[in-house]
Amino acid sequence: MDGIEIRDDRDAGRLEGVADGEVVGRIEYFVLDEPAPALVPVHTVVEPAHEGKGIAGSLARELYALAAREDVVVAPLCPYVVRWAARHPEEAPAADPALLRAAKEWLAAHPGRF
Repeated sequence: MDGIEIRDDRDAGRLEGVADGEVVGRIEYFVLDEPAPALVPVHTVVEPAHEGKGIAGSLARELYALAAREDVVVAPLCPYVVRWAARHPEEAPAADPALLRAAKEWLAAHPGRF
């Protein structure tokens, strides 16, 4: 994945992969405060011209690394991130089921957010 910069736009809730000044992939997420702090990825998108280059996996890896640096967990709702985490358990600790339930409830209570 040469030439891709990953940046966190926390205010917009996006972890972005950028190449030549253009966003070529992103994970959309929100920050859950209760019952425990967590990053909750909801969607992963890679622009069609950039598919197959490892961008989505790099974004997922960075999301978990970001969470570890901030001492929070990831509670994945995004199907891609769920699959990625299952393939990389050493990098992606499982979230508590109660936290996943709370994330789903938050998402249901904010239908226009994503």
